[in-house]
Amino acid sequence: MAEKPEDLSLPASVVARIIKDALPDGVSVSKEARVAIGKAASVFILYCTACSNNLALQAKRKTLAATDVLSALTDMEFEEFVPDLKAFLEAYKKDQKGKKVAAADRRKQKAVGAAAQAAPVSSDTQSPTLSSPSLPQATEAGGVAPGNNGGMESGGVSEEQEELMETDTVAQAPLVGTTSETVITNIS
Repeated sequence: MAEKPEDLSLPASVVARIIKDALPDGVSVSKEARVAIGKAASVFILYCTACSNNLALQAKRKTLAATDVLSALTDMEFEEFVPDLKAFLEAYKKDQKGKKVAAADRRKQKAVGAAAQAAPVSSDTQSPTLSSPSLPQATEAGGVAPGNNGGMESGGVSEEQEELMETDTVAQAPLVGTTSETVITNIS
C-alpha cells in the first residue's frame, strides 16, 4: 500500500478522456487543470474507500461491499450520487448475470459436442474402407440377410471378425495417393 496519498494517482490518459467526454466540444483544459482534477479524483477515491472500510469494519467484515460504498457516499454528504450509482450497479449485475448465463451455455454446448464426438460408433455401421467376405452379407433391400449375422452375438463381434480386424488394421491407416479400393485390393 502507498505511504502517502501523493503516491497514488490516476493515469493521465484516463483523466483526460473523462474530462473530454464530460465537456462540450471546443472546450480545452490546461495540463495543470487535468493534473489537479486527477489529484482531486484520487483524494476522493481514497476518502470514499476509507469511509467504506470503516463501515465494513463496524459490521465486522474485511471485504468492502457495494452497499458500504453507497452508505459511505451518504455519510460523506454525496447522497445525490447514490440513485445513479444504484442504477449503474443494477445494470452491472444484470450484465454480469447475462455473461454467466452465456458462459454456462457455451460450456454446455461444448460438453454436448464433446459427448457427441466421444459417443461410440454403432455396431450396424461399417468402415467404408474395409470390405471382407467374412462380414455379414447385405440383402438387396439394404439390410442383413436373416440368419446371416456373420457369427455375431447381439451387438458383438465374432472371433473370426476380430482376427480379420487385427490383420486388416493396416488397411485402416490413410495412405497418400491411394484409394480405399486400392488398399483393399492390395491386402487381399
